[in-house]
Amino acid sequence: MPDAIVERDGHVMTITMNRPERYNALTGEMLIRMYDAYREADADPEIRVIIITGAAGNFCSGADLKGMAGDSGKGDSDIDVQARMAEDPEIHWKALFRTYRPSKPIVAAVEGVAIAGGTELLQAMEIRVAGESARFGVSEAKWSLYPMAGSAVRLPRQIPYTQAAEILLTAKHITAREALEIGLIGHVVPDGQALAKAREIAEVVAGNGPLAVAAITRTLHETDGMTLDEALAHEFEYGQAVFASKDAVEGPKAFAEKRKPDFKGC
Repeated sequence: MPDAIVERDGHVMTITMNRPERYNALTGEMLIRMYDAYREADADPEIRVIIITGAAGNFCSGADLKGMAGDSGKGDSDIDVQARMAEDPEIHWKALFRTYRPSKPIVAAVEGVAIAGGTELLQAMEIRVAGESARFGVSEAKWSLYPMAGSAVRLPRQIPYTQAAEILLTAKHITAREALEIGLIGHVVPDGQALAKAREIAEVVAGNGPLAVAAITRTLHETDGMTLDEALAHEFEYGQAVFASKDAVEGPKAFAEKRKPDFKGC
C-alpha cells in the first residue's frame, strides 16, 4: 500500500497518511503523494473540500526519526524521491504547507497521535476535528530539532501566546479537550468518530458556492499577518469576482424559490 492514500467521493477528496506501523510518520514518499493530491484538488473544480486523516487510529507522529537515523522501513518504491526533489527542491516544504497552500479548504480528522509534524500540519488546516483520546504537541525541541513547518510562527498566531510558547519550549503534549479549550481544534468527538464528523462538515462546505468557498479560503491564507486596511483592500477583488459570477445569481434565486442551489463554479 502507498504511504498516502487518495480517495474521491463526490466533491470531497480524502487523503489518508498510511504508515500505521510508525504512527503515520512522514516520509519523502508520503509528502510527495500528499502534495500531488493537493495540486490535483486545486486543478479540479469538481473537488471542493479536502479531508486529511491518518490510518489505523492515529493522525501523524511527525517526521520519521528512525528513518532519519537510517532505519527507513518499507518504502513507497514507485516514487523516485530524489528525482522529484531535484525537479522541485521545495516540494517537501510545499507538502508541509510552508510555501504552498491549496485553494480548497482542508478539514482535519484526527485520532490518536498528532505530535510534532502532525500538529504542524494541523495548523495549516481550516477546520479541525479530533477524537477525545487524541494528543497534540510540538516535540522538536526535546530532540534538539526545530519545527520547520512553521509552528514557531503559526502557533502563537492561532492560540494564546503563552500557551503556544509553553507547548513549543517544553515539548509537552496536550489532550483533545485542552486543545479545544485553547482553540487549536474546533470539535471533540468520541474516539473513532473524527472522520465521520469531518465528512459531515466537508459535505456542508461542498454544498456551498465553490467560488465563494475558494475565495474565502484564499483570503484566510493570504491576509494572515496583514493590517486590517491591507487585508480589506486585498480581499476586495476576490469578493467582486464572486459577485460577478453566475453562481452569485443562482444562490439568491434558489433562496427566493425555496430550493437547493445548483452551483456550477462559474
